[in-house]
Amino acid sequence: MSLNEILYTILIKGGSYLTILKGLQATVKISLFSLLFGTILGAFVCMLRLSRVKIFKFVAEFYIVILRGSPVLMLLMLMYYGVFARSSLEAVTIAIITFSLNIAAHVAELLRAAISAADYGQVEAARTLGFSAWQAFRFITLPQIIKISKPVYHSTIINLIQWTSVVGYVSITDLTRVINNIASRTMQPMITIIIGMLIYLGLAYIVHGIFAISDFFESRKEVEA
Repeated sequence: MSLNEILYTILIKGGSYLTILKGLQATVKISLFSLLFGTILGAFVCMLRLSRVKIFKFVAEFYIVILRGSPVLMLLMLMYYGVFARSSLEAVTIAIITFSLNIAAHVAELLRAAISAADYGQVEAARTLGFSAWQAFRFITLPQIIKISKPVYHSTIINLIQWTSVVGYVSITDLTRVINNIASRTMQPMITIIIGMLIYLGLAYIVHGIFAISDFFESRKEVEA
């Protein structure tokens, strides 16, 4: 069988490309919503982590240690087969909750590190010039936090996309599960898996491109300023 025939069998025959697109849609959906909710929750956990109230700080530290140290697959299985076993929630929703909790722990820690690395001398200078606490945070601290945390946040997003490949264990037809099913059906595991890897690589480069564009416009603003 020629390469063209193999690719036709894998990608076209029987509407395989539609199945792949459906799996890709599930992967992107879980990734996007988990990133959104995880970032919001992570910012809140970071606030607790930096709180002067000891109990809040302890709860945040405990949360970060447990969630960052737990394998994502084990956490997903715990949520699906344990915590939400008797609920009416769909598997995709449970996966989003699980990955949001996991991402929140990573975001909280990277934000804490970014805040600690920010130059508070500039904040003090802004306050002496009449800036309110909110203005100083918005115009001085926040841009520094974003700039410092961006590279790690970039990596976190790519890791999240890769982590979603385990959702097939809880009956979600994501990209990885679709690729596995096609490989079994066509008896062409090597080429099929390579195609799957290339799709995941494409998603990673889309994320990379978004951050590259953001960096480009930021550098233009700095030059113009």
